[in-house]
Amino acid sequence: MASRSFTEMPTASSLLSAYASMSTSIMLFRTMFNQLFPRELQRYVVDAVRFYWKPKSSKKLTLVFDEKDGMVPNHMYDAAEAFLCTRINPDSERLRITKSVKENHINIKFAESEEIVDSFEGIPVTWKYVRQEAKSKPSGGGGDNYNYGGGNSSSSGGYSPERKYIELRFDKVHKEKIISSYLPIIIQKSKELENDKKVVKLHNLQSYSNGPGGSKESVNLDHPSTFDTLAMDPMMKKAIIDDLDLFLKRRDFYKRVGKAWKRGYLLYGPPGTGKSSLIAAIANYLKFDIYDLQLTNIGGDSSLKKLMLRTSNRSILVIEDIDCTIQLPGRKGITTSTLPDPHYKPARDPQFSLSGLLNFIDGLWSCCGDERIIIFTTNHKERLDPALLRPGRMDVHIHMSYLTPDGFNTLAANYLNIHDHHWRFREIKELIECKNVTPAEVAEELMKSDNVEVVLEGLVNFLKRKRIEEDENHAGNERTDVENGDIHEAKKAKIIS
Repeated sequence: MASRSFTEMPTASSLLSAYASMSTSIMLFRTMFNQLFPRELQRYVVDAVRFYWKPKSSKKLTLVFDEKDGMVPNHMYDAAEAFLCTRINPDSERLRITKSVKENHINIKFAESEEIVDSFEGIPVTWKYVRQEAKSKPSGGGGDNYNYGGGNSSSSGGYSPERKYIELRFDKVHKEKIISSYLPIIIQKSKELENDKKVVKLHNLQSYSNGPGGSKESVNLDHPSTFDTLAMDPMMKKAIIDDLDLFLKRRDFYKRVGKAWKRGYLLYGPPGTGKSSLIAAIANYLKFDIYDLQLTNIGGDSSLKKLMLRTSNRSILVIEDIDCTIQLPGRKGITTSTLPDPHYKPARDPQFSLSGLLNFIDGLWSCCGDERIIIFTTNHKERLDPALLRPGRMDVHIHMSYLTPDGFNTLAANYLNIHDHHWRFREIKELIECKNVTPAEVAEELMKSDNVEVVLEGLVNFLKRKRIEEDENHAGNERTDVENGDIHEAKKAKIIS
């Protein structure tokens, strides 16, 4: 007989026999378990079996990010919402579109009931946006019962305001890693996103002369200056950028050494060398707001302190042309001779002191904000009080010099979109090295035509005329000195005779 190639199916009687045998064994084990083991040990064994046999993935934990924490905004909600904007699935069927009046871009956010699946170090997580509409019902107490915490209404009835929140769901076993590692990454990412789309503001600080306090007028800083467009020496630009980057990441260092987290810069040099453009480039690079402080508007030391309290963290305080703005009183009320004309009389005498300004820069009041940069500009560094220049007040002194050949390369690339010219560049650079010419003067010449050849020829002629004028002025000054010397010798001989 041929052998069978399949296994015979068990009969019903054999199945019933096996079931009866297994049931008998279970009943016997259960009887022995109940009789031989104490009740406390029985419960422990049962709980242990349930814990290890139940799949851990079935235990889910949900974190809730409410839009508000009581009456104040919840920063974690904002951070999660900003982070999730970068995780939106292209296949999403519903999205929210927002835009404020002051924003130049459209925000795309995920909508109500939409879910976003993400992962962190191999851990799957699910995000969901939830919005509960406001509800009202008759109150048992005869009046409305308001719940401002964003939660449910009380058991006695009343009004429940609209509630918005974001849910984060994941396996409960990963709770520690999600809270200690994933959430901090979300906060950091949201800060980077906020910094990328931040609109830099220019604030004008004003003090009321007739009363306390002051005001702050603000506009968007639309200045396009960047470090790429600055006509500066490349090595100097790199040094400034490196110093700014080091300053940003040294929060713990400043705290450890006991110093306020601030940095002082002094920009000095002749007019037209790009001091204001450098300030705008720093603000655009750091995404810091600028606060322009006009010293002539300060009513006194107390007004100066109040204005400082109006400035925010991560900001740049600018005091331009400090050498010629006012005659600054010294520590004892004596006016320092910082102005070129000793007969100069300001519109009104300043009511604050040099001591007040110094305390504003590096005294106790200087620690009323973090991550702050203070910039002074001057055309004449030698006229400033030495007390303003010492380290700790002005940490970095940057000389804004006349245009260099490297600076001209930057201007030519920016204004003319050219990087070389077979013979004009060499002639222009030789003229620039021979004479003092500012970036502003050259930039003005580069804007006079759209024809590159016409512009370069005009710039050469301008530099030649400037050289001739300077040579004539220099010769005239020498003749004047000689004549003055002859007159002095004649008077001296007359006195002797």
